[in-house]
Amino acid sequence: MNAIGYMRLSSKDQSKSLEYQESSIKEYCKRNSLNIIGLFRDNGESSYTFDRPDYRALELYLKNYKGQCNYIIVLDHDRFSRNLPEALMKIGELETKYGVKVLSTNERIDLDTSDPDVFIKRAFEYMMANKELFNIRKRTKQGVRNAKESGRYLGRAPYGYRNIIDGKRKNLIEIHQGEALIVERIFKEYILGIPQYIIYKNVKSLGFTRTSKSAIQEILMNCVYAGLIRVPPFQELPEKFVKSIHLPIISDAEYWLVQNLLKNSKRKTRVQPAEDFPLRGILKCWCGKGMTAGYTKGRKNYYMYYRCTEHTNFNLAGNKLHDAIESVLKGLSFSSHQVQFIKETAKALSIEPLKLKKEQHQNKIKKLHELNEKIFKLEERLMNNEIESSTYQTWFQKFKEEKATLEYSLKGNQPSKIRNEDELVGRILPNLANLYEIYQKGNITQKHTLMRGVFKDNLVWGDDMFRTAFIDPTFNDNILKVKQKGLLFNEQPFKVLGLSPVSTQRRSSLLFLFI
Repeated sequence: MNAIGYMRLSSKDQSKSLEYQESSIKEYCKRNSLNIIGLFRDNGESSYTFDRPDYRALELYLKNYKGQCNYIIVLDHDRFSRNLPEALMKIGELETKYGVKVLSTNERIDLDTSDPDVFIKRAFEYMMANKELFNIRKRTKQGVRNAKESGRYLGRAPYGYRNIIDGKRKNLIEIHQGEALIVERIFKEYILGIPQYIIYKNVKSLGFTRTSKSAIQEILMNCVYAGLIRVPPFQELPEKFVKSIHLPIISDAEYWLVQNLLKNSKRKTRVQPAEDFPLRGILKCWCGKGMTAGYTKGRKNYYMYYRCTEHTNFNLAGNKLHDAIESVLKGLSFSSHQVQFIKETAKALSIEPLKLKKEQHQNKIKKLHELNEKIFKLEERLMNNEIESSTYQTWFQKFKEEKATLEYSLKGNQPSKIRNEDELVGRILPNLANLYEIYQKGNITQKHTLMRGVFKDNLVWGDDMFRTAFIDPTFNDNILKVKQKGLLFNEQPFKVLGLSPVSTQRRSSLLFLFI
């Protein structure tokens, strides 16, 4: 009589080695005069499924040499499977399809598997094996949770870290300096409002190796970089974040601020600008739709054009529009006497805003103390069973995001870091004096930032000139000049308060594009 020996070793249960299983199977076969024609071993494979490499090879062997094998011998039935219904079905299938009996080393060779008592006994054994599997899974989950609650990161280190083993043979992670600088830049650029696809281009040139479409998103959402470990909810215990034992790359405040920005970001398709077409994403058709751009084949050359996504039969020459926008920016640029006048006016107006900044700083500190008190009371109420864990989680997340936003704001606006207004204006205004030069030197993202600051993302081409409903009030004095030259028509001129813009107390947000 011929037999095949089958052995399986779980990655979580090492109590019965493959060597021990093999020797026991060989001894059983010798005792029962069975000829072993094959041995199959699965190392580190799950007991819950039969999708194991060597078991699949075993079934293929039975198929190819049907009738040559009479028995499959295993040490114990839990080596065969710990899935009660699957195991009983598989045993029946092997007997029916290949005429092969599955026996453990503690069963008689002449066992009648059709006996109801044998079926009940085996069903009980597999039921206990199934129960033990559930216990193993439960212990594993609890062990993972305990490790996370102690601040340990489990698994392969994320980008920016590398795996190490400490003296106690425990897996840890430590910062990879080169990659950490890239991670830090990703967070800082996203906080500044730079789109994710632009961030990806920026960091890819620095050596960022991830190629997934969601690579930047995955990094932004990973709390590990803030020195936090997420402990998932378990039974009635809520989700929580604990301090990690590894060092952070970014601050806790930066991480929660980014989560707030991600949650509130509008999910819409954005026009991706190209260096050759700086007006794509800025220029609109008279119908209000955005203009696309591309090249068209002429008789001898290719020519760039802009075209409405709706009115596709009307092309605008790209070179003509590019020359025209450069002329507009030259015309809007400040003259030297305008720059000097703004310097003097800004100096006189800088006293009150500085006082206001200090007051706002103190108010933020006070609000931060109040938030810390709210978080403490919220945790106290959870511990006293006064609120449900779901209620706690909702309010904790809200308070945490508010706290992160405040902390980040305070970090960049400490009294010692509030810059002198005279120095700030003195540094920025020479740049504003020549918008055309800024435009020429900037990359596509900087060009878009500049034009959206000047025209508020509402620029139309019509009657052989640019038309807009809004120009930043900083340039009110120069609008007439570009209009007389036939370069730009302001369809809804601003009502200027007093002397515009240099004598009004209304300040332009465009100044801060160059900080």
